Amino acid sequence: MATLLTVRAAAQRLGVGYSTLKQWIYSGTVRTTTTAGGHHRIADTEIERLIVALSGRNRLRGFVEEVRVDGLLAQVRLRIGDQTLTAVITGDAIQELKLRRGDEAVAIIKSTEVMIAREAETPVHRAKGKGRLRT
Repeated sequence: MATLLTVRAAAQRLGVGYSTLKQWIYSGTVRTTTTAGGHHRIADTEIERLIVALSGRNRLRGFVEEVRVDGLLAQVRLRIGDQTLTAVITGDAIQELKLRRGDEAVAIIKSTEVMIAREAETPVHRAKGKGRLRT
């Protein structure tokens, strides 16, 4: 049986405001159970569905280029267009997903951190004797 959460607890778990979640409930976006007193309760399975739906914009489709399993952990390298993404996941996840080289896969990016890097810089040249910069 699924665990039922109050709207406030579900909003906190989803990282959205209470009023936002209530609007989603009233619009039918979120499935709820109503108590005898008329209060909405949200199943944990519905919360998981929403978490995946909210992260939909953070999905990158690609092909498995390499899978390395070493004990409890595994490294998966995906080819996404002309770029490569490497992720470390559990060995159990590799078995459950049955990932093999050449398979299609989706990377779902969920993070509270942002990494900053520099793009390859365009060389800057000085014009002869002028002191002006040109690119």
